[in-house]
Amino acid sequence: MAGRRHRIASDTTASALRDVLEDLGIGTGDEVIVPSFGTGVPADAVRLSGAIPVFADIDPRTFCLDPDAVAAEVTRRTAAIVPLHVFGHPAPMAQLGALAERYALAVVEEAGVVEDAGALARRRAHARFLDSALTGVVVPYTAPGAYHRYHRYTVRIPGNGRPDRDAFAAALAARGVRATVSVPVPVHRMPAHRTGDILPQTERVAADSLSLPVHSAITQRELTHIADTCNALGGLI
Repeated sequence: MAGRRHRIASDTTASALRDVLEDLGIGTGDEVIVPSFGTGVPADAVRLSGAIPVFADIDPRTFCLDPDAVAAEVTRRTAAIVPLHVFGHPAPMAQLGALAERYALAVVEEAGVVEDAGALARRRAHARFLDSALTGVVVPYTAPGAYHRYHRYTVRIPGNGRPDRDAFAAALAARGVRATVSVPVPVHRMPAHRTGDILPQTERVAADSLSLPVHSAITQRELTHIADTCNALGGLI
């Protein structure tokens, strides 16, 4: 199984991913390392295959699986890693691939999404504007050499975690800016997957992150309003 890679579509269902895992010979008695920050599809699929999902923590800058955290979760029962590309930032596939080779694991990764080039370019331009205009919040990070597609423009709100993040979101909404909570509940805290795992970075990012609109149709005036509104709130929340 060492080095075996399988690519799946970003919208793959849990049942389809279960089939992939079973094709790789993964099932009862095996463990599969998955992220808790993001969709529950990987963990659901692992359970459907009869294997056990093991949650690893994330890099708090990219929101993707942290290779060191993944390495810490590897046991004799580990059979695979299922990383996710989060909000358009690619997972660290080179490091995760090296881990897979070292421990004879399979890797199931998301395939690249085919996107309209013009829409992608506009979204990235919008993100660059917000990067330069926002103060008082932590703007998205891009790892060296990575290509961020900004499916979401997710910032982190300084302060006391969820209470301050929620107050910030409510204040934005009152001023006409619709922001969304990025990950309301990490997967390892959901009833179907609740564990005693301690994932400090996952929980911290889930508590203080907020996604701002950068869709391709947004206007420069709207972007400026978003930045001005966030900046005005920065010292109040």
